[in-house]
Amino acid sequence: MAQNFPPVEKIFDDLDEFRNFCAYGWSDGYTSHVFDEANLYNERSRVWQAFVNSKKKAKRFKNNRR
Repeated sequence: MAQNFPPVEKIFDDLDEFRNFCAYGWSDGYTSHVFDEANLYNERSRVWQAFVNSKKKAKRFKNNRR
């Protein structure tokens, strides 16, 4: 069995954040997506890629505002 999984608390936190992105992403200017738990950490999923890219953009925006 693979040993490279994140801690359980992080998985649930990421799942909640991913669910919120899918449900309320339109309020931040993104298109809304269908939430499916199977897409969590799935690099091939377009929904997961959009989620990761939105986090990167938010981090860059936060760093540029300093």
